[in-house]
Amino acid sequence: MQDGFGRTIDYLRISVTDLCNYRCRYCMPPEGVAKRGHGDILRLEEIEEIARAAVSLGVRKLRLTGGEPLVRRGIVELCARLAAIPGVEDLAITTNGSLLPQMAGELKAAGVRRVNISLDTLREKKFQQLTRQGNLTDTLRGVEEALRQDLAPVKINTVLIGGCNDDEIGNLAALTCLWPVEVRFIELMPIGPAAQFGTEAFLPADTVLQRLPQLQEEPPDGGVARLYRLPGAPGRVGLITPLSCRFCAGCSRLRLTADGKLKPCLHSAEEIEVRGLHGEDLRQALLRAAACKPADYGALSRTERSRAHRDMNQIGG
Repeated sequence: MQDGFGRTIDYLRISVTDLCNYRCRYCMPPEGVAKRGHGDILRLEEIEEIARAAVSLGVRKLRLTGGEPLVRRGIVELCARLAAIPGVEDLAITTNGSLLPQMAGELKAAGVRRVNISLDTLREKKFQQLTRQGNLTDTLRGVEEALRQDLAPVKINTVLIGGCNDDEIGNLAALTCLWPVEVRFIELMPIGPAAQFGTEAFLPADTVLQRLPQLQEEPPDGGVARLYRLPGAPGRVGLITPLSCRFCAGCSRLRLTADGKLKPCLHSAEEIEVRGLHGEDLRQALLRAAACKPADYGALSRTERSRAHRDMNQIGG
């Protein structure tokens, strides 16, 4: 499956819920989001059917997102179904890690290969302020359990927020000396609640290089992150730059929202309804979504917000 610019589309990100047990300030309102009725989100069988159609067209990588995907009832069963689809080479999950201490073993047994874990601070009080109701110990235990279950490579996603956690760059990067993880510093994007942040919050990821001049550049691995390593560290540091240095030319993904719409681009308002489609109609909708991928996501900066018309928890982080 290719888009109109010759990019091969082999990656589908699937949001299984817009609910979350955290209320991160850059992602969700303090009261959370209204719980949808069962009929308003895709059933497990529908997700599997859409994934099978995507794989039949060349998708090889699936990632489950949210909200928080591990709060979705039946998530382990869904993982087992998706992992069993012939042609799926990689099944991953993006999670806040809080439920991994209890679920990592089940997820591994169901066929999940790796996890990305959101972690923006190593200070308990700040963690509670950022997540509004999270517990740092739970997330750190989740990282440890993911490593124990070999859900590797374990990647830690850190949203870089000026005036909030930029004073922790060194401590967060030092996790790569403690564990064989990849700590990825991600530029804050002006989408959802984050679009209301002051311009000082939107730091370029190169701030990490300025603070840690000892970082040594690593060869690229085909992903979107620029990779570095602290001397002697078993893990790596990654920089993801959606604002300062966009990577649209290599984008290989489509996104499926929890309510059954395909998004060709994270920051585009374009959405294609696929719920209720089957067989060739479903395949054609996926091909249309690929064909609708723009060359890039246009204007996006610390002063120009995303045109997605949805918050990140509604699209899939």
